[in-house]
Amino acid sequence: MAMKIAVVDDNQTNLMIIEKILRKAGYNRLVLLTSAKELYQCLQLDAADAEEVQFDLILMDLMMPEIDGMEACRTVLADERYSDLPIIFVTAMGDSNKMAEAMDAGALDYVLKPINKVELLARIRSVLRLKQEKDLRKERDKRLQYELDLAKQVQGSILSDPIEEEDVTISAIYKPSFELAGDLYAWYPISEHRYGVILLDMMGHGISSSLVCMYIYSALKDTITGISDPEKVMKELNRRMYQLQMPDHLINYYFTAIYLVLDTEKQTIEYVNAGHPAGIAIVDDEVKLLTEGCCALGFFEDIDVTKGVIPYKRGARTLLFTDGLSEWLEEDYGDAIARLISTLQEKDMDNPDSFLHQLQPSMEPHNAPKDDLCLVMISTNV
Repeated sequence: MAMKIAVVDDNQTNLMIIEKILRKAGYNRLVLLTSAKELYQCLQLDAADAEEVQFDLILMDLMMPEIDGMEACRTVLADERYSDLPIIFVTAMGDSNKMAEAMDAGALDYVLKPINKVELLARIRSVLRLKQEKDLRKERDKRLQYELDLAKQVQGSILSDPIEEEDVTISAIYKPSFELAGDLYAWYPISEHRYGVILLDMMGHGISSSLVCMYIYSALKDTITGISDPEKVMKELNRRMYQLQMPDHLINYYFTAIYLVLDTEKQTIEYVNAGHPAGIAIVDDEVKLLTEGCCALGFFEDIDVTKGVIPYKRGARTLLFTDGLSEWLEEDYGDAIARLISTLQEKDMDNPDSFLHQLQPSMEPHNAPKDDLCLVMISTNV
């Protein structure tokens, strides 16, 4: 067998007996040690930068001079490299309270002396099966984390780059609270003076929400540049989202969104709000909330959509955001919308980074957002 086992006992006779039992059972990769100090040296516990010494199991006497098995068990498992290393105590002590304390120290099992060969081997097999299962889970988790990191990289790569044109500036800031989030923003030039901008918030987090986001993203560019009209775009996105609904599943996905078309030549903002937090527009020094629209997308096969139209003359500054921003602000300010409006009304507030900093200068762990935080800013240059 390829298993590598360390046997720790200060009694040479016990070491010899255990070695004989294990070798006869086919466990030939054995390291025999006579004290906890020898075990520490073997595992290189004093060398913080040393690589992990590979062991599959430690069989350790509970009662040893200088450092007993209980202390040694705690010390070994406290090292991050060996936190999952299985330990079985081999002891003559039959005190149930003492054995319970030993198990609390982190050991997985114990065998009483005099050693029963059948019992010892059975407990070793049981513990090694647990270790194999745990190693498989760790490998799966490692592979899953790699896939999550890759998906996160892909998700970040599809977000639109800022636009800085003579007539308009569009930019965003995005701070996901999870590895994979459900927020997505995009914007596309529709014609020379028209821009389509969307911000959406998919229900849930994780891989499934990210995949649904990617599915919707695949339809965004053609839908926005090909259809452009906010009412028709929202109906098309709702149709695509509704296609994913499965009646037999308890969870069905949906998303909220705001989509707007900015026309810098006609000086209008046409928009639809699909169950999303109301966007804020400062138009000719007047506050407008983007509330017209419909329900969230994906619930119903057919939806009624109402389009809002906001004209402007001297310029417009528009803020779109997900509920992660408003919920975060409500913890400190109560009225998040009032705080957002007052900040948006300040001069030279057309940069998302400075806007967020002005909202909350500190993002320490105690007041960091608990949900994904995303905001999009659109400023016209008249």
